Amino acid sequence: MTERPPGDRRASRAPDAARPSRLRRLVGTVRAGLYRPLAEDETRAAYWVRHVRNGVLLTEVAAWSVVGYVFLTDTPGRHHPVLLGVAVLAILTVPCLLLLPLQAMMRDSRGPTLFYAWSIATTVLVIIGTRLDGGSSSPLDGLLFVTLTYMAVAYSPYGVVAMGSVMTGGYFLFVELPDVTTSGLFFFTLMASITMICAMASANSWAAYDRQVELIRIQVTLAATDPLTGIPNRRAFIDRVTGAVHDAAWGHQSVVCLVDLDGFKAVNDAGGHAAGGAMLKAVGIALGGVVRETDTVARLGGDEFAVLADTSVSASGEMLAERLRAAVAQVGGPLGVTASVGVAEVEPGDAVEDLLHRADVAMYRSKTAGGDRVTSLAH
Repeated sequence: MTERPPGDRRASRAPDAARPSRLRRLVGTVRAGLYRPLAEDETRAAYWVRHVRNGVLLTEVAAWSVVGYVFLTDTPGRHHPVLLGVAVLAILTVPCLLLLPLQAMMRDSRGPTLFYAWSIATTVLVIIGTRLDGGSSSPLDGLLFVTLTYMAVAYSPYGVVAMGSVMTGGYFLFVELPDVTTSGLFFFTLMASITMICAMASANSWAAYDRQVELIRIQVTLAATDPLTGIPNRRAFIDRVTGAVHDAAWGHQSVVCLVDLDGFKAVNDAGGHAAGGAMLKAVGIALGGVVRETDTVARLGGDEFAVLADTSVSASGEMLAERLRAAVAQVGGPLGVTASVGVAEVEPGDAVEDLLHRADVAMYRSKTAGGDRVTSLAH
């Protein structure tokens, strides 16, 4: 008997070793599809809370309709105490959903879990009612259609398929079997078809929502970004300075540096706006290269830049400002461009306007003193 080389044995084991990994990826994909958060903000969460409230109202109407059906129709379920009990159970328990912290639940996995549990519970009650009312000949199974189409709005496509399968399979197992009827097979086919239709509608709905969210994110980014240099603009910088002032009350130390270019007009005059734009881009990159990723470099307008950075005993605002000045001198020196830098420490209780004014005054002192220097202004 010929023995396989060791390399062959390893190769034969490779597919087996890969299977668990593929299985885990598949399980992860399905789980992510089933438990996709319904909302990322308060507005979207409020939408789903309204959906729950509408669902509670819809369930109440359906349950009371079953009560009327039991009393007013001559069917196997007429005056059936268990069927009435199922309807009353739904009437009394479903409003309790409104006592849950729905706003918070819609922003994590509890939101999808709520809708799945609600669908399954409703399916159980409908199947019980259908069995008590004569099985496949009962019109009560139509409530499964109502449940699926209502809940499908909140489901991802994965959820629609999963819950549609649960409803269809539950009906077939507990209502149709063991005596399968033609009407039962028709109902089974109809439920499967509606499940597919709802899954396609869900896929389109979520795709449209994703596009809308992406467009909003792009708009927010553009609104906060300087179009020439690609760094934050004045609006974004003011927002971050406001946060820094708030953090200063808790002992967080930070500094604002205003950087105004010296000699920039000569670049524009000699090389035109293209040369000026290239210089501004280069300065933005240079400033970003001497700060940390958590710091902010912004263009306020024209040839004026600003930096918001954390400070400490070993890394003071003046040290940072000197690095900023040197960085501008390095990229702009060949064309005669330097920087006048003004420094103002962020203090607890600062008004943003006052803080920026201090930095602005310090910057102008640097400029009137000849430029290419740093000035720090205390509170």
